[in-house]
Amino acid sequence: MTVPAPTISSEEADARAGLVRWGRSLFERGLTPGSSGNMSVRLADGFLFTPTNSCLGFLEAGRLSRLDADGRHVAGDAPTKELPLHFAFYEARPSARAVVHLHSTHATALSCLADTDPEDAIPPVTPYVVMRVGKVPVLPYVRPGSADIAPLIRERAAAHPAVLLGNHGPVVAGTSLEAAVFAMEELEETARLVMLTRGMKVRLLGAADVADLDATFRLKG
Repeated sequence: MTVPAPTISSEEADARAGLVRWGRSLFERGLTPGSSGNMSVRLADGFLFTPTNSCLGFLEAGRLSRLDADGRHVAGDAPTKELPLHFAFYEARPSARAVVHLHSTHATALSCLADTDPEDAIPPVTPYVVMRVGKVPVLPYVRPGSADIAPLIRERAAAHPAVLLGNHGPVVAGTSLEAAVFAMEELEETARLVMLTRGMKVRLLGAADVADLDATFRLKG
């Protein structure tokens, strides 16, 4: 059931417009098909979520799900069933202002492979994956929407702004919606490189290079 939206602040209006804009961009570039994927933004007094079963390419600003600071649905369409994974990231990372979860092809493929390193699914093949994403652990499979994912995310999210949900896909938190989207794009593009070069002799960045990038560009989101 859709709940009528109250008068909104300029912060909320900007966040609504951003979710519509970035949702359309991600969908049109094939980064999350059909009604898959969900996004959220933390506001000063609550949260905005994409609605359940919505297509990110056709979001409507006025129908986005508005939740209060305690996570209660107060306006808009019913929110995504993936609330537990979003709230777990917000709890573990106080600086996070947005969370993006997609079913992007290559990152999801890595989440399905039995030999993907569970501690670091995305090896340091480029400096930008280190700068924008860091190490990406793979979490055990949990049914989509289950609250069982929350403790698994809380355990890893404080040290990792991105994770792969086993057999499901990537989740990224950022200090803004734009930052989360950019990090998600970097994760997917690097996952694509990893899949393209599987079985080849790949030259990874050295430990000293990774340490230098981490010290210089340490992620805060």
